[in-house]
Amino acid sequence: MSVPVFEFRTSSACKYDNNNKLCVEVATNVPGKVAVRSTTNGQTVEFTASEWTDFLSGAKLGEFDVAA
Repeated sequence: MSVPVFEFRTSSACKYDNNNKLCVEVATNVPGKVAVRSTTNGQTVEFTASEWTDFLSGAKLGEFDVAA
């Protein structure tokens, strides 16, 4: 069984530069999986496509907003 090769992309909203590597990258090219990785340490977390869809739905509704 081969390990999937994720093709990560960074949101256009990210203000990534060499002095401030605080971004999150997402890969959706592997069927049924979504991988999310930090640009600061390279750690990757994998989700099922269903889990990712549920997360995005909640985020769009403001369920994960951080109070100022």
